[in-house]
Amino acid sequence: MKTLIALTATALTLGTAAFAESHAMTNPQVGGADMFSDKTIVENAVNSPIHTTLVAAVQQAGLVDTLNSEGPFTVFAPTDEAFGMIAEDSLKALMMDENKAQLAQILTCHVVSANAMSDAIAGMIADDGGMHPVPTVGGCTLQAKMDGDKITLTDENGREATVTTADVMQSNGVIHVIDRVLLPKS
Repeated sequence: MKTLIALTATALTLGTAAFAESHAMTNPQVGGADMFSDKTIVENAVNSPIHTTLVAAVQQAGLVDTLNSEGPFTVFAPTDEAFGMIAEDSLKALMMDENKAQLAQILTCHVVSANAMSDAIAGMIADDGGMHPVPTVGGCTLQAKMDGDKITLTDENGREATVTTADVMQSNGVIHVIDRVLLPKS
């Protein structure tokens, strides 16, 4: 009888674990690469083939330790294509040592010190009548709104980015991939 109870308990435990695993929220891939919810923002970004410029900029700006820390952070992560919209000479100048503070401010204008999933952002947008202010770590305020089922963010200069991949869970927050670099007020 004890053996039957032990076997039944084991079967129930294994069955429950398998059910939970099969129904767990899986992270979307980014640029064809798997993203892991037990890795930090930096660890996952390094594996993304469409975020090489962002990773280089984060390293140049000295923000690796910050984005590897406990958080939580929400990062609106511009792709290489988004950085490609910036004139090549301007981007090269921005990556120079003497412009490190400016680069850090631009990057931190993509970071919020909270864990904001897309459904929560959409809820805040709805609660605020269609547009929600998003204060960033870099001192910028982005305006979030919905464009159909996509979240868009407008910077203080009127530049608009669309979230192309939402809710990429990290151990220290969440990444939302965006299609444009957002800038502080000029």
